[in-house]
Amino acid sequence: MSIHASVTRWRHVGRFCVERVTDYSELLALEVEQTRKRLVRELSALVALAVAGLFTLSFVCIAIIATAWQTPYFLEVVWGVAVVWLLVCIVSFLVIRAQKPAQSLHILKAEIRSDLDALKESLK
Repeated sequence: MSIHASVTRWRHVGRFCVERVTDYSELLALEVEQTRKRLVRELSALVALAVAGLFTLSFVCIAIIATAWQTPYFLEVVWGVAVVWLLVCIVSFLVIRAQKPAQSLHILKAEIRSDLDALKESLK
């Protein structure tokens, strides 16, 4: 292969890369915006769910304890409520640890990977 052919091929590779950088920047802006919107929506829903759930569960626990107030099983009921909350905490922790993290910018990564494969093929 001559030097001229090699330089021409590298010039084409360079031109391809420069053209793709603008596409990458547009794609990155779109994905960041989508990720931000999804994150805000999911976080606000989770906060609302957590607050509502905690208020509901706390009032249910207070009602259970108040129901057993002057019975011989009062201490057992109080400790039972505490143990149930401990179990909920442990199960929640295990569920969170078992989840795999969300993939962000996966479209951009796939595009860059496919372009790199195309570059490798063109340089063979």
